[in-house]
Parts: sequence; C-alpha cells; structure tokens
Amino acid sequence: MSEYLITFGAFGLFAVALLDSTFVPLPSSADALMILLTTAHPSWMLLYAFMATAGSAIGCWILYLISRRAGSRALRRFSESKQKRVKDLIDRYDIAAVLVATLLPPPFPFKLFVITAGVFRFSLVRFMLAIIAGRAFRFLLEGYLAVRFGEQAKEILARYYPWIGL
Repeated sequence: MSEYLITFGAFGLFAVALLDSTFVPLPSSADALMILLTTAHPSWMLLYAFMATAGSAIGCWILYLISRRAGSRALRRFSESKQKRVKDLIDRYDIAAVLVATLLPPPFPFKLFVITAGVFRFSLVRFMLAIIAGRAFRFLLEGYLAVRFGEQAKEILARYYPWIGL
C-alpha cells in the first residue's frame, strides 16, 4: 500500500502515518517513506516531517478516543503482564513514558501505549503533547539524516536508531 501512496508525496506520507498509527500495521513505512521522499526532494524535508507528524498524531488521537470508549475490551489482545507494565510506566513516568514510546522503533509495542492511555483516561492534552513532540523529533531526525547522508540514511537509521533516539 505504501508503494502506491508514495506517488502522492507529502499527502501519501500523511496517509501512511495516519493509517499506521490507527489500525493498519505498516511497520516502519512512514519512516522509510519520510527518508525516501526527503532524499528525493531535500528542500521539502520540513513539509514531509510536518505531514508525517500530523498524520501520526491524528491517527494516535483516533485510536486513543476509540480505546477510551471501548474500555478494557481494547486491551484484550495484549497479555495481562504487558498491560500492567505499560499502565505502571504511564502512572509512574506520566508524559515521559508516552514520549519515549513515540521515539522507539518497531517492534516496540507503541500502540499498546496509545490504547492504554485511552483506556485509563490519561490526559488527552498531555498525551497529544507527548505524541506531537516525540513524532516531530523522530521525523525531523530522519529528515535531517536523509538530507545529510542521502541514500545512506536508511542504512544508518536501521543500524543505529535506538541509540540515535536516546
């Protein structure tokens, strides 16, 4: 699907980020598309980062609202231990737990944090601030690396991303 959406440039990136943040699992698609588009058109990097951040934030907001309405049913597909661990992290570290979760690459269970925040009614304002800040940082970093290193950016991110994020 992301191969098709790339033809729409920034709007395709927005759609991929939105879908990936709601229900359609597209692991690393928004990241790869961000790098690919920025490598092709470096002067548009800020637009691409904005569109990816906006799509991801809106997708997370939708999933948060659905999870809030569904309640504990939304957490059924996750084990009890994972649910408890994520709830404890959010209770203990608040906005920082959600912020860090936005930065970590797949296969980190980011959607579990979004769903848990919705189910346990974490402040929507603080939730969205963490999502926007984290995703903006992530996509700006990817864009910067794509501009700086061109075609090599994807390899660099794949090899060092968890450490770059830290």
